[in-house]
Amino acid sequence: MSTPPKRYASWTAGKLPLPELLELKRRGEKIAMVTAYDYPSARLADAAGVDLILVGDSAAMTVLGYESTVPITVDELLVLTKAVTRGAKRPIVVADLPFGSFQLSDGDALANATRFVKEAGADAVKLEGAGQMLSRAQAIVDAGIPVMGHIGLTPQSATMLGGFKAQGRTAEKAAQLLEDALALQAAGCFSIVLEAVPATVAARVTEALEIPTIGIGAGAACDGQVLVWHDLLGLYEGRAPRFVKRYAELGPEIVRALEAFAEDVRSGVFPEEQHTYAMPEEELALFEETITRRGE
Repeated sequence: MSTPPKRYASWTAGKLPLPELLELKRRGEKIAMVTAYDYPSARLADAAGVDLILVGDSAAMTVLGYESTVPITVDELLVLTKAVTRGAKRPIVVADLPFGSFQLSDGDALANATRFVKEAGADAVKLEGAGQMLSRAQAIVDAGIPVMGHIGLTPQSATMLGGFKAQGRTAEKAAQLLEDALALQAAGCFSIVLEAVPATVAARVTEALEIPTIGIGAGAACDGQVLVWHDLLGLYEGRAPRFVKRYAELGPEIVRALEAFAEDVRSGVFPEEQHTYAMPEEELALFEETITRRGE
């Protein structure tokens, strides 16, 4: 067995134990979470040592080209989640429940959550909202499937929230956010994403909860942070949200590489001899003789 990472209190040869997240919060050590949607990105995130990988419904826009998260289906996300779980050996893989997969009933929510665990190998699922969604979370947890909550800006219901705007900016709405967070904790959620929430509000919610908070546009006091793969690597066109920090600009570099490839192909520079396979002279002679006979 290899040497245990110093940041973890517990150690297994494989998957990071879910209770380890509570231990990280207790010790004040931050949790790193990133989205991923395929095998290569999951493998690289694993190699980088992230703690959680979210197969987010953001794939609707970043991978499938939809204009919002709403159109993506369970079947589409199942394919992506399967690829991620093949590449992520140690991080906890959380699958997003897409719009329409859990809102109708507790039964629908549980059935779809079960598919992500049973068919795609996810370790947990994430669902947006509180209120009526509390019973959905409770039903899934009661069936033995870990649930991550998500409050604040919830993209699936952004229209009802007045667009992609920060949430909890009045005393009344901030108090509701805290109440929702406590209710999700009581329903059994192991963690809660706080999106586009004032830093002071997120700090108060984080302090009040026993379970970890994962922030995205919610300030540094959250127990962890998450960013979308394409945003942090500079792969997604368009204006990035305010809370995004770009750690690379891979998009322009990929375009440069593809342009160079296309130019080499058109000019005949590629492929060179080192990129091709040879054939033994005697086999080449036999080949030429064979096709000559066939042409007679």
